[in-house]
This record gives sequence, structure tokens and C-alpha cells, in this order.
Amino acid sequence: IEPKDLEKFLNSRIKVEGKTGNLGERVTISREKSKINVTAEAPFSKRYLKYLSKKYLKMQQLRDFLRVVAPNKTSYELRYFNINEDNEEE
Repeated sequence: IEPKDLEKFLNSRIKVEGKTGNLGERVTISREKSKINVTAEAPFSKRYLKYLSKKYLKMQQLRDFLRVVAPNKTSYELRYFNINEDNEEE
């Protein structure tokens, strides 16, 4: 998974006022190494970012290995599923 590809995906898919590609100055997307920052002045749903992230993972066929987790109130992370839990139950 490449951060630049996810950034490009978000740039092309985020809707502002019902139109894609209408980011303007109200929504900015920036990338710092492996972090992508989305800053919005307009009303913007955090849940919408989670939806788009899951859609990207599904498109890259990574949805079975990674999940989108909210470590705090203002951000999301992509984490691997904890496979070791399945082994303990057996």
C-alpha cells in the first residue's frame, strides 16, 4: 500500500457540496511520509473518511488484512488484523 496512491484516491473521491473533485480551499489533503492529513473548513464527516479508506482497501484487495481503527477522536489508522487471537482459541 502506497500513501501517495491513497492520497490520489482521496483527492479524486472526496465530495464537497455533492461534487467529486470539488475540494477547492475548503478541504486540503497533505502527505508526510506515511501519514495523510485531511483538513476541512467545511462540515466534514470523519465517518466518510473511514468509508473511503475501506473502499480503497477493497479496491486494492487488502480489506481482509487491514482494518481502519480510530485511536483518538480526530484520526484513523490502518492496522493489521490480529491473527494470533485465532490460534489461542483452538
